[in-house]
Amino acid sequence: MAEVNLFTHGGGRDSAPGGAGTGTSSSRGPDPGAGGRIPEGNAPLAFRMRPRTLDEFVGQEHIVGPGRLLRRAIEADRLSSLIFYGPPGTGKTTLAYIIAGKTRSHFERLNAVTSGVADIRKVIEAAAERLAASKQRTILFIDEIHRFNRAQQDALLPAVEDGTIILIGATTENPFFEVNSPLISRSRIFKLEPLTDEHVAMILRRALDDRERGLGNYRIEIDEDAFRHIVDVANGDARAALNAIELAVITTQPGEGGVRHITLEVAEESIQRRALRYDKQGDNHYDTVSAFIKSMRGSDPDAAVYWLARMIEAGEDPRFIARRLVICASEDVGNADPHALLVATAAAQAVDFVGWPEASIVLAQAVIYVATAPKSNASYLAINAAKKDVEDMRSGDVPVHLRDASYRGAARLGHGKGYKYPHDYPGHHVPQDYLPENLRGKVYYTPSDNGYEIKIKERLERLRR
Repeated sequence: MAEVNLFTHGGGRDSAPGGAGTGTSSSRGPDPGAGGRIPEGNAPLAFRMRPRTLDEFVGQEHIVGPGRLLRRAIEADRLSSLIFYGPPGTGKTTLAYIIAGKTRSHFERLNAVTSGVADIRKVIEAAAERLAASKQRTILFIDEIHRFNRAQQDALLPAVEDGTIILIGATTENPFFEVNSPLISRSRIFKLEPLTDEHVAMILRRALDDRERGLGNYRIEIDEDAFRHIVDVANGDARAALNAIELAVITTQPGEGGVRHITLEVAEESIQRRALRYDKQGDNHYDTVSAFIKSMRGSDPDAAVYWLARMIEAGEDPRFIARRLVICASEDVGNADPHALLVATAAAQAVDFVGWPEASIVLAQAVIYVATAPKSNASYLAINAAKKDVEDMRSGDVPVHLRDASYRGAARLGHGKGYKYPHDYPGHHVPQDYLPENLRGKVYYTPSDNGYEIKIKERLERLRR
């Protein structure tokens, strides 16, 4: 048993001084960085351990490392509107609170889940009065800004544009998808990356050591494999890791000498599944789907099944997966293996018939078939080329011999005159024009040299001689 940490119990408190800034603050909910004290007692460990200065902040060196633009702006208190974008637990809200503790500006916080246009207008009106009376700027932090609808986001625009407020938005979604373009154009976007395992381990050790805000007043013995499991399963989410270590400690009864022994079994119970960075409406959703499709297109069944499993575990709609599978079977396999579309379509139907969890097996079988099938995008290229001609060129008349001759009076109009019925000729084929006159000789479909399209190509070459 490898011991990562062993601390001596002592009477302590879960509080700490507030930020070092001289600004004022108003927020909905506890504010650990804007001049107050961190609440005692019931605040979760992840909240208590939230860094209060850039020196305490772990990770994101690419934006807050020494000499970086954002760090210089925070330290100089010269901020423009910002949007922090990244997965949960990477420090978006923490950076906003560090700014609150550092700035001389008034700091306001709204949560997009619980706030509306009336709340926004109230903050903006107060900010305008404050600016006029004392020249003090107002920073408005909006957590989960992607949850604001377009009208709510539009309400921010005039105040951001004229400098009444400095906006700081935090979002787990790609702002270029979820935030109005005018706000995007007036803000700097900073993308926060998932924390590395080393970063998460550093944060956990700090929490275990800290007597004032962390778990340092407990006597804790945590096995190395238990510690590594929490770090690994947290998947770069510091909040998930801190929540797990806190749950493991407070639910473990003290043993001999008051020591709380955290085993791998306890760790597994405390963080039962990996924190997946996936939202069915968000940027990571599209990235994962893209990786899934490109893996099938690239004939890598292992990668395709992995991304399929990621989507399944994240709760993706199986019908959405099935639709993407059917599209890939046609777009990327096509007539190189016509059975791929049949297999994918059958899988899509079976998903509804079988249901979860067995439908995942059906999808896996079809995904593997499509991934390992010979590939051709000839059908995709053909339809796109034809659509382009339809859009760009004059619509030619339907040749007379191809027009409908089934109704009374059609013959008087000459419809169908000269049409050659292919089944009356050897090989069930006879040369004749099928395209409008202005497109005669145009070739849209060029079979690949792969799979069944080799035979299709040979047949077309014979027919076109």
